[in-house]
Amino acid sequence: MAPTVLAARRRRSALRTLAFLSPWLIGSAVFFAYPLLSTAYFSFTRYDGFRPPAFSGTANWSYVFTDYPLFWPALRNTLWLVAVMVTCRVVFGLGVGLLVTKVRTGAGIFRTLFYLPYLAPPVAATLAFVFLLNPGTGPVNTLLDGVGLPGPGWFTDPGWSKPALTALALWGVGDLMVIFMAALLDVPKEQYEAAALDGAGAWARLRHITLPNISPIILFAVVTGVIQAMQYYTQPFVAGKAAAGVIGGSGQQFEPGYPDGSTLTLPQLVYNLGFQRFDYGAASVLALVLFALSMAFTALLMRRRGGLTGADG
Repeated sequence: MAPTVLAARRRRSALRTLAFLSPWLIGSAVFFAYPLLSTAYFSFTRYDGFRPPAFSGTANWSYVFTDYPLFWPALRNTLWLVAVMVTCRVVFGLGVGLLVTKVRTGAGIFRTLFYLPYLAPPVAATLAFVFLLNPGTGPVNTLLDGVGLPGPGWFTDPGWSKPALTALALWGVGDLMVIFMAALLDVPKEQYEAAALDGAGAWARLRHITLPNISPIILFAVVTGVIQAMQYYTQPFVAGKAAAGVIGGSGQQFEPGYPDGSTLTLPQLVYNLGFQRFDYGAASVLALVLFALSMAFTALLMRRRGGLTGADG
């Protein structure tokens, strides 16, 4: 076959491939590449959304990392949520999934009861938790007082606010339960039977059969959990506002993070700087920090995926 004919076929094949890829390429360019490049550009400008952006060099970066007092507390809170809340959700979701798959009677009822909280709107669920955990009138502390245990301050105590948010996240663990339950039901029963014949106990079967088989699902749960934790905004903002007793309209200013900055997260700072203080340059810096952290955590987890479950990767 002549070289010109082969070249023409390759060109047609390349154009056909590009045609099929074009929806994804256009979508990625419009909704990912362009916003990312624009954010990087705005981070080096002084821009309030009304006047044209003016180049300011690294002034925004210097301000965020050295002069903005809320950045480091928000970063510490966000990393705490990534390390603690994500771990607790994955472990608890896996435990609930294991429990539900072992239930023989009323399994459908248990699945429904564990999944329903996940369907609750985040704002409504957070307000309900603030009411339940109210240190003065909430039923949780009332029950603790009834059995002689001291009731924590929960959302009004800086030392208990993040554990209270973690409890809220565990309450809505139904999404992970469904994912883990589907993965657990897909583990070959022959492996369990062979392990039982060899005398392996429940812990050995979990460690050497269950976890290696569902390790891709665990990795998926951890990676998506980390990304969600890096974007954690609604629950801590609503909890802080409700616990502080701030109930106002859209025009009311509220500094997030109550109590004492313990519920402050990086996404809240992005909103506060960008849409309340109209400092889009500093807000873009924070958005890029969030993006870099999410990419770094994801890359680290993908490289260390075997260590999540003891599997070989």
